[in-house]
Amino acid sequence: MALVPRDPATEPVLAARLLDLQRAAYAVEARLIGDDRIPALHEDLPALRDAGLHWLVAAEEDGVVAAVAWRVTDGGLDLDRLVVDPAHARRGLGRALVGAVLTEAAGRRVTVSTGRDNTPARRLYAALGFGEVGEREVLPGLWLVDAVHGTDAVHGTDAARRTHGG
Repeated sequence: MALVPRDPATEPVLAARLLDLQRAAYAVEARLIGDDRIPALHEDLPALRDAGLHWLVAAEEDGVVAAVAWRVTDGGLDLDRLVVDPAHARRGLGRALVGAVLTEAAGRRVTVSTGRDNTPARRLYAALGFGEVGEREVLPGLWLVDAVHGTDAVHGTDAARRTHGG
């Protein structure tokens, strides 16, 4: 597996693959949390291309099988989405991608949000050193958990406010 920075804004074929991958991955999360109102699940191709995110993809012989995207904020990095092809789940791809982002962060704060009932994602982030700092209802009945990696996790500061899961 190779982890490679890529830009769907300039690579139409990649953008289409990421959209398919994202829909498949967030459909799994929707089943886990019992709610399909995850914004990234309903994103269209222009929105994905125009999101202004930094992307790192995991590529294998059969193409892109996982990806992580983040944005740089004043306080550090905000993990915007982590998607793994369900056919490639539970193989360490998510862990490797988030680990690469933590390396990129070089000690800066990294924030992430995920569905409150997405136990596998919460376990992954906890295992990688993220500390949960709060829950919030982003839509009626749709709850997210915010987590922070770095010194802020110890001090319990608020994670970046986002309206999508990771």
